[in-house]
Amino acid sequence: MLRVGLSGGIGSGKSTVARRLGDLGAVVVDSDRIAREVVAPGTSGLAQVRQRFGEQVLTADGALDRAALASVVFADESARRDLESITHPLIERRTAERFAAAGSHDIVVHDVPLLVEKQMGPAYHLVVIVHAPPEVRLRRLTQERGMSEESARSRIRSQADDTARRRAADVWLENSAATERLVEQVDHLWRRRLVRYEHHVRTRTPARRDEDPVIVAPDPAWPAEADRLIARLVRAWGNGISGADIAHIGSTAVAGLPARDVIDLQLVVDDPADLDEGGRAARFADAGWVPVPVPGWGHAHDDDPGQQRPARMLHGTDPCRLVDVHVRPRPSPAARRALLFRDWLNASTPARDEYATLKGDLGGRVDGVGEYIQAKESWFATALPRAQRWAERTGWAAD
Repeated sequence: MLRVGLSGGIGSGKSTVARRLGDLGAVVVDSDRIAREVVAPGTSGLAQVRQRFGEQVLTADGALDRAALASVVFADESARRDLESITHPLIERRTAERFAAAGSHDIVVHDVPLLVEKQMGPAYHLVVIVHAPPEVRLRRLTQERGMSEESARSRIRSQADDTARRRAADVWLENSAATERLVEQVDHLWRRRLVRYEHHVRTRTPARRDEDPVIVAPDPAWPAEADRLIARLVRAWGNGISGADIAHIGSTAVAGLPARDVIDLQLVVDDPADLDEGGRAARFADAGWVPVPVPGWGHAHDDDPGQQRPARMLHGTDPCRLVDVHVRPRPSPAARRALLFRDWLNASTPARDEYATLKGDLGGRVDGVGEYIQAKESWFATALPRAQRWAERTGWAAD
């Protein structure tokens, strides 16, 4: 099963995306619809709301008067918390039931208005954000939904801003033009990424790598991508690990450095064999991370001749985002060195430029990624003493 979180500000067109994904074959779990279901007439949820807030929040026929309830809870923080204590467990239970009912081959799209505000991103393989400029959303809310301008602006201001949404988004769908253009983007996303990603997760298939090294210009989005991936790894591991144990390493972690478009992450654990304990390997695979054979190359430096390669390696299964997870023991000279090179290259412009020149030269003349990585080893060997002197001079420490 592929889990996709879908969100966007009010008036962005999120509902249009959800409908189209449903038409294409996705199982859409609509959190707004579930929120209405759990307080429908005859439910225990409505009975609890009535007991807490009284008859004033009911219509003449005994249904929930949402406007009346909103006027109570929006003006009283304590009342709002009481309402959430009633509805949230019911919503979570019903949502879990909908996910559990989906098949192993399904792409489940969870339509959640407050996904960003509630920091729910790590629960999904992908987060899709639908965006439209505030002025476009304001026009839609006032002209198409009949909201007053004051009410529309208030609703927009109460939600996450575009900066927070961009940090959370694996996929950004722009919806400032015609609906047809948005539908085209959704169709492309479905064919190119979602269908393939679901197949990869289900069959435990790593995303395909380029056979030849392709060096691209530095992308300022790489660090935010790494942060999202780290949060998902922490969730997949479970208890006993935190974001401090996982780091973004490699060239995409160095600002301004051209690189292969692969996010390298380092997971440091007491024993890499713990990856196989307590069903953890299955959780990682379900979350989109599968073990691969450790390459026949490594960083064979004098400081750790016995640690010439990662103890374990995981690859991501997302066909549009290549990820390598190096699982290393604690303590590990190799783990320390990866952090040292990252921080030294970020701090030293001459070293970064030197390394960039080497990467550019090798990218066009080596045969395959393995040869490209091996060809850099002599540079790393001569650069390591310089990085260590920098660490001593600056007081750098891995943690």
